[in-house]
Amino acid sequence: MPSPQKLSALIVGAGFAGCVVARELAEAGYTVHIIDKRPHIAGNAYDETDIHGVLVHRYGPHIFHTNGERIFEYLSRFTEWRPYEHRVRSVVDGRHYPFPINRDTLNLLYDLDLDEAGAQAYFECVREPRDQVRTSEDVVLNSVGRDLYNKFFLNYTRKQWGLEPSELKAGVAARIPVRTNTDDRYFTDTFQAMPLHGYTKMFEAMLRHPNITARLGVDFESVRGCFEQDHTVYTGPIDAYFNYCFGPLPYRSLRFEHEHLAGVAQYQETGTVNYPNDHAYTRITEFKHLTGQKHTGTSIVREYPQVEGEPYYPIPREENEALFKRYEALAKAEPNVTFVGRLAQYRYYNMDQVVGAALASARTLISARL
Repeated sequence: MPSPQKLSALIVGAGFAGCVVARELAEAGYTVHIIDKRPHIAGNAYDETDIHGVLVHRYGPHIFHTNGERIFEYLSRFTEWRPYEHRVRSVVDGRHYPFPINRDTLNLLYDLDLDEAGAQAYFECVREPRDQVRTSEDVVLNSVGRDLYNKFFLNYTRKQWGLEPSELKAGVAARIPVRTNTDDRYFTDTFQAMPLHGYTKMFEAMLRHPNITARLGVDFESVRGCFEQDHTVYTGPIDAYFNYCFGPLPYRSLRFEHEHLAGVAQYQETGTVNYPNDHAYTRITEFKHLTGQKHTGTSIVREYPQVEGEPYYPIPREENEALFKRYEALAKAEPNVTFVGRLAQYRYYNMDQVVGAALASARTLISARL
């Protein structure tokens, strides 16, 4: 009997979502073509050695963390890991405090000597209870009260999103915990690590399969209709796919200011330092903390949120979600196209969530043999 025809797929975008789906389909026997408008793979997780020899994250810090053992094991096929627990300090009135807020933050800020029960009692005393927690402002005031809200959250949110916390859905602030102990880790997930040789090397290993071909520096619109594929997996902005027919979805963009400091072994005490109330940038990250690299100098990046530019963060507001739902209805009716990823699903996904969504999409395609 003749062998069944080999199915083909076009993957648009070579970030986490696109590369995971590409690998899964390739292993299932698909012929996979993956394209990306940038001249490199790995999407926003792209890292490279700068001209001074320091490994930097070109699009800001990417810290891998997950509670999903299955996801961690999957990525472990393509990389070894360097254990790393991210720590952040936040600058208020010129002093550095542990962030997320914990007991040490309270004791240092207010010259107190609280134990865990005392910290809990303090939060209970200063919090402004909300019967209904609908916005990011509600989340923070309900947890830590007005003064901590003003010092650590209000202006940072204004810079990061260009909006008041009262204008953002509760999920934005709910991502940041408040602790009564002295745990100063930014994340508490079971698995916290950095790819030993960097994200780009991990993505290179993921795409190293005879059924996968990659073309970089190729915009989807310039080749739309040029490929003959059985299925398309689209990971770009969903509104762009449909030519903004309902109007553009709001995204927040970033500008990155990279700097190398020759002869400086360490610039700051932790990987990231937040500046909620000072400067136009929101934070500074020093990459050697993340990578463990030894170097006589150090490289840092400052992040400036902005309106224009590459879309990084879907802006979580009710009206934006309603607009996305209109695009989602078109996507569901689009024949032989799967939409997956932060931009295609208009979701504020962490990296592990993108991997999980991509694996689920790939499973669906393979089982249906689309």
